[in-house]
Formats: sequence, C-alpha cells, structure tokens
Amino acid sequence: MEGGGVTRLLLEWGAGDRAALDRLVPLVFDELRRLAQSYLRRERADHTLQPTALVNEAYLRLVDQQGLRWQSRAHFFGIAANLMRQILVDHARRRAAEKRGGADLQRLSLTQAERVVGRADVDVLALNEALDRLAEFDPQQARIVELKFFAGLTIEETAEVLGVSHATVERDWKLARAWLKRELSR
Repeated sequence: MEGGGVTRLLLEWGAGDRAALDRLVPLVFDELRRLAQSYLRRERADHTLQPTALVNEAYLRLVDQQGLRWQSRAHFFGIAANLMRQILVDHARRRAAEKRGGADLQRLSLTQAERVVGRADVDVLALNEALDRLAEFDPQQARIVELKFFAGLTIEETAEVLGVSHATVERDWKLARAWLKRELSR
C-alpha cells in the first residue's frame, strides 16, 4: 500500500468526496484487518469478536467521524487503532457486566506488554483505566502509548501524528511505560 495515495484519498474524503472513501477502503482494509487480528491475538482464546467484525465496527465509526481533518496515513491508522481499542474495551465491559459481579475479567495476553508494562498478561480494563488516568495529567503520554502500543506506529510516525519531535516521543514513551508499569503492578 502506497502511503501517498492513502494520504491523498484521506484528504479528498475529508474534503467531502465520498467516492474517495470508496477508493480508500480497498487500500486500507487488509492493514486494518491485520491490526484487528493483532488485537484479537492478544485476547483470550474464546473471544467472540472476529477480526472482520472488529474492522467493520471500526469502519462504521470512522465513517461517522465528522469534521476530522485527516493529516496522513499514520494519523488514519492511529484513529483506527484508538477506535478498535474502544470497541474491545466496550466488549470487555459488556462481558464483565454479564458475569456475577464482573468476577471473570478479561485478560489480554500481549506479546508487547512486557515492553510496555513489564508483564505479558494484562487486564484490558485495567490497562484502559490506567491509560485514562494517565491522560488526565499527561494526555500526550497517553496518546503516545495508544499510537505506539495499540496502533503499532514507529517513533517517527507517532511524532508525525502528534506534531512533536522524535526526542519528545522517545522521552514521553519511556516515562509513560514506567508510569503504567507502576500503576498496573498495584
């Protein structure tokens, strides 16, 4: 997938060209599906949500984005990753509510989790709550975690999306990881 073509189509779609969206979807669908598969590989084995359903739900939410000025391919995938995270958290909350007292909380077995929080098994709801707390006092660090960890963006792509320097992303990434490790070990 050529990034310049995706960015051009995003800009055209953002300017109101609905046909650009029709041309964009085939270019990004496979990558969105890979992103969804990556998320769902981290979920429990009996998870009821399938990658295509996660992509479809994220797509519906993306299409509903009003007044969003797409900046780049990285920006698009950052937003898509955030939406997928929200969908999975909503799904986890619904499942926990169905259980007696929410005792059977969902766990994410994340291959990258050790790099972020020092553990390979992370509760998706606890991680989401920790990210929300982090966002209360440092929204940029929380956004960096979303973009790097959930969207899989590089330091350079994250810096581009946020409009900050490479060094700022590296520094904030280290601080956010340390903070999350401490928060989730409580």
